Amino acid sequence: MKSLSPYHPSLATTYTNIGSVYNEKGAYDKALEYYEKALEIQMKSLSPYHPSLATTYTNIGSVYNRKGEYDKALEYHETALDIRMKSLPPYHPSVATTYSNIGSVYNEKGAYDKALEYYEKALEIQMKSLPPYHPSLATTYTNIGLVYNRK
Repeated sequence: MKSLSPYHPSLATTYTNIGSVYNEKGAYDKALEYYEKALEIQMKSLSPYHPSLATTYTNIGSVYNRKGEYDKALEYHETALDIRMKSLPPYHPSVATTYSNIGSVYNEKGAYDKALEYYEKALEIQMKSLPPYHPSLATTYTNIGLVYNRK
């Protein structure tokens, strides 16, 4: 903070790292505080569709999901999806990950048909962009199976 400008991207990275530690510790409000500081810096220092912005929106959405605040989680994950759809190729694995994140929120919310819809979108992208035995495919198949189990 003493050697960089207040909106330097490296400062955002530091805030993100601190937020990640709080998130892992289960201190969700502190995690949000640091992720939001990172987001503020990124919004002022990066282009509106920079992939780092999508990552920060994903981090915030994941915290809200853990807190059980599913509508807020969806809002942040959908913003991340919008950024990724505009900044990456349509079959990029990060787009699939974002679909999976949204599916996870719907699954936790009990909206199983919506969860399946997003997990299947993720699977479609993964099947086109990843090798056939990639672990992410196994995770997505497992997530789909768990949704059917819950249904």
